[in-house]
Amino acid sequence: MPMMAAAFPILPGKTEDWRAWMAEANGARRAEFEASRAEYGIRERAYLQHTPMGDLAIVTMEGKDPGQAFGQMMNADTDFARWFTGKAKEMHGFDPSALPTGEPSELVLDTERPTVPA
Repeated sequence: MPMMAAAFPILPGKTEDWRAWMAEANGARRAEFEASRAEYGIRERAYLQHTPMGDLAIVTMEGKDPGQAFGQMMNADTDFARWFTGKAKEMHGFDPSALPTGEPSELVLDTERPTVPA
């Protein structure tokens, strides 16, 4: 199944706010989160990565076309999508709906695909 990964910097001082956002997506808004991802046929995971340069949100999406799904989700006009993209702007400092659609990262190494160009 196709998969994509993206790293989004968390603004300095926003890591606890980011955790609260994820807790809300996992709690009170879980059903909306699941429904929104199911609508686009993807499974999404988010990881918190601490680095010397600051914290990152590492996001993976799996599905038929995760790059296209990402663009559609970030531009959806639903209450949940507006809440989610608003929080993304607040935590990451940029508008995720302004990102180009498609894969945000380039796959360069894969144990299951030895011919990935580097």
